[in-house]
Amino acid sequence: MDRKAFGKKGEEKAVRYLAGKGYDILARNYLKRSGEIDLIARDPASDEIVFAEVKTRHNRAFGYPEEAVDEAKIEKIIETAEQWLTEKNQEDRDWRIDIISIEWDNGEALVQHFENISL
Repeated sequence: MDRKAFGKKGEEKAVRYLAGKGYDILARNYLKRSGEIDLIARDPASDEIVFAEVKTRHNRAFGYPEEAVDEAKIEKIIETAEQWLTEKNQEDRDWRIDIISIEWDNGEALVQHFENISL
């Protein structure tokens, strides 16, 4: 499986995980000049808009998946999230950035959800 297909497999797993927790998936792969947001969802518990970065790995040879989300990536997510909020007339909504970390091991996925990450 090539890298792009592997990433898509991880995103599908993240969608199923969030949907299973009751999240409404609002958008996938939202792309702007400033960057891309993998998943945009609404958290049913807090009613916050969640801008989720999905990181998928085969193993930890390059560290934990969530460690790949650095300050520069977070800044791009913030800028792109603000554009989405403006487009949808949702500027006054509460929102946050989450990371969905997925590690595949022998065909099984370990999913970790890190909520409300910041710089």
